[in-house]
Amino acid sequence: MAEIAQPEIVTLTINPAVDIATSVKKMVPYTKMRCAEPRRDPGGGGINVARVLKRLGLEPTAVYPSGGATGRTLTTLVEREAVRSIVIPTSSDTREDITVFDEASRQQFRLVFPGAFLKEPEWQQCLDAISRVSPQAAFVIASGSLPPGAPADFYGKVARASKGAAKVIVDTSGASLKSALEAGVYLIKPNLREFQELAGTGCADEPSLLAAGRRLLEDYRIEIIALSMGPNGALLLTRDIALRANGLPMEPVSVSGAGDSFLGAMVSSLANGDNLDTALRYGVAGGSAALLNPGTELCLGADVHRLAAGVTVSAIAGDHA
Repeated sequence: MAEIAQPEIVTLTINPAVDIATSVKKMVPYTKMRCAEPRRDPGGGGINVARVLKRLGLEPTAVYPSGGATGRTLTTLVEREAVRSIVIPTSSDTREDITVFDEASRQQFRLVFPGAFLKEPEWQQCLDAISRVSPQAAFVIASGSLPPGAPADFYGKVARASKGAAKVIVDTSGASLKSALEAGVYLIKPNLREFQELAGTGCADEPSLLAAGRRLLEDYRIEIIALSMGPNGALLLTRDIALRANGLPMEPVSVSGAGDSFLGAMVSSLANGDNLDTALRYGVAGGSAALLNPGTELCLGADVHRLAAGVTVSAIAGDHA
């Protein structure tokens, strides 16, 4: 039997970073705190998703802007993980973000800096890259916040630039997400806070979430909503089905990148031709597996497959599409 070619998957990270993770014995104000040896990972939503996809056996291509010495470090870190890249040079230095783990309280502190300013020709080159590669792509995944200089409707422009792709996935929030939904996308993956903001609700009970999700599916051009809810699992909604996945009890080492790991593991399952039940199970397993590792190490493939067996997905009783 002839080997079936893997679907081309392209990720876009318009606001990348070099993620630095370290730990201290105890966070104390006005005191010089000795840190552990720092760990550096390539970061930003789409890059993280690409890293997860690679660990799960797929061959994604990551598109991202990169500038200055930090940008060169970012590119080196991406190459270290053997992820193919299309790098857009920029005049501004790529940002760094810092995560500090307090060993005494076992709390994590995340310091996120403003992104590098992008000039119009620079963010336009990112869109042009997506336009070039999307006709061959089964999935285009645009993920993360917007940097200074990028227009508020940038993700809507991404969705339109990806018109050749079979499935466009966007993982962002606020006005950026709405602009993508108006252009039309295949899947969104908000967390609970992002979903409530998008739907204009403060409710978190299941019937209210289902009703809000149905309204979003009616109001916007979305095929799938995958709502991640941390330890409470996840919901998946389409116009025809509603699924619930249980959460897994975990003692988190780090929460950084859990959402990206959820999305990467879920897309890997979809790319392998699995049904939505299995894809949701792998999404929860990916997000949970990320909690086992320090800093922004993200999930490991072996952990995802192991944990997926413990995730139960069921149709929500009494739901009527």
